[in-house]
Amino acid sequence: MTEARAPRQFGSTEHLASEAIAAYVDGELRMQAYLRASHHISLCVECTAAVDAQQQARGALRRSGEMTMPLSLVGLLSAIPTCTTNTADNTPGSDAGIGAIGKRLSRRWRK
Repeated sequence: MTEARAPRQFGSTEHLASEAIAAYVDGELRMQAYLRASHHISLCVECTAAVDAQQQARGALRRSGEMTMPLSLVGLLSAIPTCTTNTADNTPGSDAGIGAIGKRLSRRWRK
């Protein structure tokens, strides 16, 4: 027979992860997690400071307006999946691609 375990409580030396702090500030935590985080933040000076910093960063991003990306960068980023690499013999413009490199490496590791 297994016994039901009590819900885990935060210890005084444990801190919220940065992802949990961001979710807390953004209002993305479920109610039970939000309540646990709120309780911990009320007791922990370090996590309170982290929440304050996250709130300031969130506010700064919201006030910064729309960000744009140069079209040249968009073009370079969209070409990443189709970029080719040089083969081991350093032949420029080789069409070996990432798949060929992966096959060579997997063969090398099997030996």
